[in-house]
Amino acid sequence: MNNRPTSRFRRAAAVIAGLAAASVALSGCLYAMIPEQSSRPSTTNTPDTEGVAEDLLPFYSQELTWSECGVGFDCTDVTAPLDWENPGEGEITLAVVRHRAEGTAVGSLLMNPGGPGSSGVDLVKDSLDFAVGADIIENYDVVGFDPRGVGGSTAVTCYDAPQMDEYLYGIPAAPRGTAEWEAELLESHKAFAEACDANSAGILPHITTVNAARDMDLIRAVLGDKQLNYLGYSYGTFLGATYAKLYPEKAGRLVLDGAIDPAVPGLEVGATQALGFESALRAYMQNCLDSGDCPFNGTVDEAMADLGALLASVDSTPLKSGDGRLMGADSLMTGIIAALYSEGSWDYLTQALDEALQGDPSTAFLLADFYNGREDGVYIDNSAEAFRAYNCMDYPVEDDPAAEAATEAKIAEGAPTIAPYWTGPDSCSVWPYPPTGTRGEITAEGAGPILVIGTTNDPATPYEWSESLAAQLEEGVLITRVGEGHTGYNKGNSCVDDAVEAFLLDDVVPEDGLRCE
Repeated sequence: MNNRPTSRFRRAAAVIAGLAAASVALSGCLYAMIPEQSSRPSTTNTPDTEGVAEDLLPFYSQELTWSECGVGFDCTDVTAPLDWENPGEGEITLAVVRHRAEGTAVGSLLMNPGGPGSSGVDLVKDSLDFAVGADIIENYDVVGFDPRGVGGSTAVTCYDAPQMDEYLYGIPAAPRGTAEWEAELLESHKAFAEACDANSAGILPHITTVNAARDMDLIRAVLGDKQLNYLGYSYGTFLGATYAKLYPEKAGRLVLDGAIDPAVPGLEVGATQALGFESALRAYMQNCLDSGDCPFNGTVDEAMADLGALLASVDSTPLKSGDGRLMGADSLMTGIIAALYSEGSWDYLTQALDEALQGDPSTAFLLADFYNGREDGVYIDNSAEAFRAYNCMDYPVEDDPAAEAATEAKIAEGAPTIAPYWTGPDSCSVWPYPPTGTRGEITAEGAGPILVIGTTNDPATPYEWSESLAAQLEEGVLITRVGEGHTGYNKGNSCVDDAVEAFLLDDVVPEDGLRCE
């Protein structure tokens, strides 16, 4: 699919598909209802400024002003340096929400739902009991924040809604795979990048995971916590591991669920994800065929071939929706991938494919829109824009035609259904600023035990990445959830949930290699 490439093959998950779509119904209420509790006064602790450099003291010593923003919730803004290397050169704002512990708080638990580009504020405010279990809600102040560039924080801004529609859903005029097609897409990426630079008030060079990790330490400190307790999903695992690398002495109880391997280069990331989604698609197809209510017939291989034929047909003759939009194969693939994050969304995928075979893209558009953060013609977040900004700064440019050809061959062989819609020109090659990130193992020496959760058939963050990150970390502890879907905690597996909550609440470190069927 070419709607959000960050290199020729690299694809990472935005929050809406990567987390919320994984377990929340796509029709009706998209978010879990938060149980009501009595309103209580907001509280502010003394900032932790121990060992802080003098030029950072104005930030670390700031006292927060909280305002109630829902029953049991309060909100505030934290001021952070625009450039952590030059803290006097400007400021940004970080949006923060806190759900106060329903019992006696043992401290704060900071959360990141993934992306990059996902809103932690929205996760905590709208989906608290989806994000964490009841015992965590009882005993922790659960804190969500929007990383720099995201949502309610100082945000990356690129296009208005009609422009985003064209960028994410537009159908190229040139035939797929031709030089003209490549040039057309690259020009589209260039125009998008220029708009981001023009409309984001100079923040693009500073939208990096390293800077976001430094922001997390600032949030920890102004909350008054001596150490960071943290739960990160998907991309949030990379953010959490980066924090542990930068601040091992401040790393408290860290849980990294659905890990990204920080040592894997962009080309390999894209290939591994393509194979992961193909595997998940095959698992879905077997389930569909077994259900007796599947629009496909025969063996899994035969059904996958028929799905490939459907995609090719939509590629040549896009489907028109009731709102006048045309759905091409790339957008149909976006909808398919959105539904593969959780078994709970597989019924929607069956409905979408059944309708598409009859020429109706309505449910497929619902899935694709959910992935892209689009609702009723409006983009409810800036996840697509922040996603590009982070990845283009975090991943080194790779310009090795031989390696690209080998990767393309690997994807074509291992993910034949997905492959035609996975590749495209490198959008980051036209980003206005060179990347500053590096790829390499993270050991986080001195950070103490860190839990890493991997799900065996996770399509977005394949299990092998969790195995690798747990092995890299000096005190990494791997928990394996055997099953389908993205991430493992609070997904109905009591073995995983009990281990995570015993660690967060009682500092009980599970046995490394715990396997949860």
